[in-house]
Amino acid sequence: MEKTKKQQQLEQEYQQRVKELSPNSHIVRDCLRAFLVGGIICTLGQAITNMLAKYGLSRNETGMYTSMVLIFLASLLTGLGIYQKIGHFAGAGSIVPITGFSNSVTSPALEFKKEGFILGLGAKIFIVAGPVILYGTLASVLVGLVYYFVKY
Repeated sequence: MEKTKKQQQLEQEYQQRVKELSPNSHIVRDCLRAFLVGGIICTLGQAITNMLAKYGLSRNETGMYTSMVLIFLASLLTGLGIYQKIGHFAGAGSIVPITGFSNSVTSPALEFKKEGFILGLGAKIFIVAGPVILYGTLASVLVGLVYYFVKY
């Protein structure tokens, strides 16, 4: 089917309107911010690991405690409303590390706590993180199966 002149004109007007209303992308600035904040989070994690290693903890113990401290700090900053500001500034730089996962669990918990422990907190705590857990687990099983069959 050929488009009529009216349809073509409407499509052009629509595309022009979309162009006018779409926000300008600042990809270089956004990438630098993500890199900076993600790097700061990872540097903080490494500093915590180094500090714990000085106290004689094993490599596994330092990793475990570092994760716990980062998760706690991200949850605390989320509760204080600071992590949202960091996320707005940094974008993916604040989402990719473990702190982003902590934020994705803590935010719904705070938002839905007023609905009660069962129907609010319990039912909605993984509303953001649930799909990540589900598809992350599924992907790891599939990769494990591929690895198993390729190796043997």
